[in-house]
Parts: sequence; structure tokens; C-alpha cells
Amino acid sequence: MATGRTHRPASRSRGIPEATVARLPLYLRALTGLSERSVPTVSSEELAAAAGVNSAKLRKDFSYLGSYGTRGVGYDVEYLVYQISRELGLTQDWPVVIVGIGNLGAALANYGGFASRGFRVAALIDADPAMAGKPVAGIPVQHSDELEKIISDNGVSIGVIATPAGAAQPVCDRLVAAGVTSILNFAPTVLTVPDGVDVRKVDLSIELQILAFHEQRKAGEEAAAADGAHPAAVHRGDSAEQGPDGDVPAVMPA
Repeated sequence: MATGRTHRPASRSRGIPEATVARLPLYLRALTGLSERSVPTVSSEELAAAAGVNSAKLRKDFSYLGSYGTRGVGYDVEYLVYQISRELGLTQDWPVVIVGIGNLGAALANYGGFASRGFRVAALIDADPAMAGKPVAGIPVQHSDELEKIISDNGVSIGVIATPAGAAQPVCDRLVAAGVTSILNFAPTVLTVPDGVDVRKVDLSIELQILAFHEQRKAGEEAAAADGAHPAAVHRGDSAEQGPDGDVPAVMPA
């Protein structure tokens, strides 16, 4: 069985923009839902609505994959599932280690979607000696002293950090030194990594703060409307914040 250590995604060499890569999982999720309902084909408009993007952007994204659909018929659902899965590297086995088995780490370990999406939790690792041997999601937790050996034995190239902020950078350094080249960081801190190592950051507090911003803006618009002001005046200048695709830039990985 192939592992993450022996293959790198083809998207960079094929020149697929990062913004498109970020949307491919959205399309795959929508397509997987259609496939589970035995829907054979889907139009760009229907798929775009399900993925939460506009249809013109979807068609452009798919053009990078060499998939253009059939006029009057749409896209073949099963073929697109395979095509996007292959582009994302999900047609093979990716062993993953999760470091930090507190509440969040345990929740990630219990997430049932890894296996169906091409990922295998190879090990759960924690620095607390009391956690060693304790089963979480049917997998015994291993002590962090074994981290390097675990990575080597399992050919791991993807690590998930769910530790407290203060422990995240030392854990990151050990993962990278052991050969991990992609990290998903749930710790509330920015990691420093060398060139060639990819980091994606998931910060729930930041996402909530962004939602709070939008709630505040909506409240301001409602107040302005009640006072008779034009709503556009409340958020004048938004266009200057838009990205190249016309979207307000999303929170980018660290």
C-alpha cells in the first residue's frame, strides 16, 4: 500500500492555483453527497450551489483539472469524485499522527471521516505518562518519547498538533526533524517551519471573531437603515479588501 512518504500531490507541478486547491475539498464533499444518493450527473450551477461558490468559478476550477463537462448533460459525478480525489492525493493511504490527546485531540481521534477520505490515524501521542496505553477511539495512546520512532516506523508525513500553545512549537520542531512535511495545527499559536514544510492552521477563536465582526456589521447596517442612511455607507471601501477572485480574503494558514 502506498504511503504519504512516497508521493507528493501533483497540483503544484500542474500549476493549479492555491485558491482552486482550497475549493476542491468543497466540491468533493458535495459530489460525495450526490454519489451517495446515486445521482449520475450534475450541472455546474447545481454543484456550485451545493459547494457554496459561483458556477463561473467552479467551471474555471475544473478547467485546471481538464474537466469541462458535457453541454446539456453536466458533469459525471463518479468521474469527478475520482478526478478530484486523485488530484488531492486521496486515492492512497496517508498515515497521520495526532499529538496532544486532550479533549480536542480525543475528539479528532474519534472523528469517523478520516478513513473514508484517504487518511489513517497511525498513532496517538501525548506527553502525559498517565495517558500511555490508554485507548482512545480504539487506539492506544503512546508517549511522546516514542514520537520519532513512530513516525519512522509508519512512514508518516502528516502530523496534527492539538497541544497547548506552549508545547506546539517544540512538538512541531520534533515532527519536522523526524521527517514530517505537512502539519495541521490546532494549537492557538503561529508555528515557524522551514521551507518545504506546509502548515495549515485551524483557530476556532479567530473564526468566531470573524463571525462577530460580521454580526457587528449587520447590526450597524440595520441601525443605519432605521435611521434612514444608505446601508452601503456603513461598509464603504469593502471592495478594496477583496481578493483577486472577488472574495473577501479568507483566513490564511500560518
